[in-house]
Amino acid sequence: MAFSGTLRDLTAADRPAWSRLWSGYLDFYRSSVPEAVTEATFQRLLDPAWPMFALVAEQDGAAIGIVHCVLHPATWALEPYCYLEDLFVDPTVRGSGAGRALIEAVYARAETLGAARVYWLTHESNAIARALYDKVARNLGFIQYRN
Repeated sequence: MAFSGTLRDLTAADRPAWSRLWSGYLDFYRSSVPEAVTEATFQRLLDPAWPMFALVAEQDGAAIGIVHCVLHPATWALEPYCYLEDLFVDPTVRGSGAGRALIEAVYARAETLGAARVYWLTHESNAIARALYDKVARNLGFIQYRN
């Protein structure tokens, strides 16, 4: 389904809506971060000195989705990689095409920024999102390890 809303950069005025969506994202993954991390994340996403960007999906004037990306150097390319770190669409509007539109907007922004690759992670049990991801990217079978 084609998304009928709009996509745009995150702004300071988005804080209340962003906070609601950010909380939904953290809840989905049964996770939490200290309020200081949430505040720093929002400020970093707005600050052009940080190699990050965030986009908002809007429908009927309301923010319904967010995506956060981090640009970083890579050892396998001269150009940076774009890590799509967080993607969340309000559950009440899933299936609206907003998730796909946000991913495609990340691809376009990454290309504009000269990134060699866009990549992301999701939990293997996230079947709904994986159905979309399988349409817009390739699963190369890597497994994440962390300490």
